[in-house]
Amino acid sequence: MTMLWLSIGTLLLIALWFLSLPLRRARAIHDWQQRFEADDHAEAQNLAVYERRLSALKSARDRGEIDVARFEEGRHELDRNLLEDTEAHRRMPLRRPLSGRLMIPLVITAVMAASMIGYRWLGADGDLALHAAQQDVLNTPGASMKTLVGRLEEEAGTQPDNPKVWSLLFPLYQKIGQPGQAIDALERLIELEGRRVDLLAQLAQIKFFVAGRSLTDEVHALIDEILDKDPREPTALGILGVEAFDDGRYEQAINYWRRALAGFEDSASAEAIRKGIAVAEQRLEQSANEAGLVVD
Repeated sequence: MTMLWLSIGTLLLIALWFLSLPLRRARAIHDWQQRFEADDHAEAQNLAVYERRLSALKSARDRGEIDVARFEEGRHELDRNLLEDTEAHRRMPLRRPLSGRLMIPLVITAVMAASMIGYRWLGADGDLALHAAQQDVLNTPGASMKTLVGRLEEEAGTQPDNPKVWSLLFPLYQKIGQPGQAIDALERLIELEGRRVDLLAQLAQIKFFVAGRSLTDEVHALIDEILDKDPREPTALGILGVEAFDDGRYEQAINYWRRALAGFEDSASAEAIRKGIAVAEQRLEQSANEAGLVVD
């Protein structure tokens, strides 16, 4: 966390250095502009050209090459051109080099305020605090998983709208044997993240096992919602397979588990499903054999 603020401070200092650059260069630019304007003889050159053309016009009149009307027309044209050239080259008086110096601290203050406010609203300040809490526990000798849960609960109290807090808490509650708290944390996460299929599937799974592997009305409603959104969701299909297996409906359990097998990405879950299918097939074969013996 300290390194982050040091990095932010360093970047701000660099930004402030660039922002103050125009002010620090203002004197040199002002002096250069003054020298340029002092050495600029464009107006004198325009006036000299005007005088030469007017003189040529007068000579043409005196020699009788043009009449008075054409002379006056030509002179008015020269006057208009000179006036336009003079207006085009007219310059505003130079301001003092430090005339805008008050804008620099105002801009610097605005940049710093916008950076801090923007980071508070759009940055990951809460996530950094959460990470710092985790690292503090992990670096504490003898710290247990319950210690980590306690620290995360403190973060949940200070930033209850951060979904990452609850996504960390609910699996930890499961690991320390607190399924009720796991359900509460997961339901809070669903409130924040929306009714995502993966979250609903985990909620259905926890409630299913809390109910003693029973397909209660609440669990059944969750599974219906999940499969309506994703008919191939593996966790929901796995739950239905477990319920069918416990009820002795082995063929149905095998069907659910085979459909679920295609959706599991981790090898451990897939291997557990394969073992369940193998056991269900053995039970199904055993049931068939026993039925054959009874008929005989």
